[in-house]
This record gives sequence, C-alpha cells and structure tokens, in this order.
Amino acid sequence: MDADTSAGELPSGSFSGHESFRVHVRAGLRAAAEQGWPTLLLSDADFRHWPLGEREVVEALTRWVRGAQRFTMLARTYDEVPRLHPRFVEWRRLWSHKIDCRVCREADATALPSALWSPGWVLQRLDLLHSNGLCGDDPARRLLLREQIDGWLARGTPGFPAYTLGL
Repeated sequence: MDADTSAGELPSGSFSGHESFRVHVRAGLRAAAEQGWPTLLLSDADFRHWPLGEREVVEALTRWVRGAQRFTMLARTYDEVPRLHPRFVEWRRLWSHKIDCRVCREADATALPSALWSPGWVLQRLDLLHSNGLCGDDPARRLLLREQIDGWLARGTPGFPAYTLGL
C-alpha cells in the first residue's frame, strides 16, 4: 500500500529503502496524533535513519503528546541523536515528564528491534542495511513485537537524559 494515503489510513504490508521507511514513520506519527493513540514505543539501535528531527514529525509528536499517556524510547545508544535530530531533542526536553528513554548498551545493533509500536499499528525494519520491513495492524505481529521490545526494556537502564549537567 502506498504510504501517501489519506488521513487516518495507514500503510500496510512491506516497505523497502531508507526513504520508504521514513515515509512510513511520518505516516505512523501523523496517525498517532490524528487518532489519539495512548502509547507510542520507538526502538532502534541509534535512530540514525529516523526522521525525528523534521519539523513535520515534531509537530505531529506535539499534537499527539498532549493527550497521550506514555512515550517510550529504547536504543543501544543515543550518541548521535542530538547532532542528527536537534528539534526532537528540544521537544524531548519540553515533554520529558511523559517520555521514558531507556538504553541497552550490551545489545547487538542488529538484535535490537528497529520499530514503531502502538496498540493498533506497528512498523518494523527487518533488514537494517536496506531498511526493508513490514507494517500493519496484524494483532499477532503487534503482540510478538511488543514481547520482543519488552524483553529488551527489562534489560535496559535509564538513558538519554532531558538535561545534562556540566561540572
């Protein structure tokens, strides 16, 4: 299905390539804002290929977070996020009371799921090198992905603080 679907209609099926992945992330976050999803969970080794710093994405997150319950991020490292996604970093500071960022440094970059999970729709990159993956609302896929991410979250520790204190 084409990712440039009408409002409220989410892509479903396979996707291929970095730009297609970013298009699907944008569509998912736009739908989260429009449909008022209560929870979002983003997982990736480093969020390098995500469009988190784009104005459109930060605006969608801002619309979403006002009515949301919880936003959770899981990464192996957040080292590149401030450089690659400065708008997102500012957004994260503003909404830090609703955002839980976890880090799992011992995870292999290819083992940690690269995914956007919500109660009603998921997006997952299965081939990180080529950014190929699947998305959709299949309940079995959502449950399996959530169980995988929860396993990593249980091993994670707090990371990516909203503010860093200098000495």
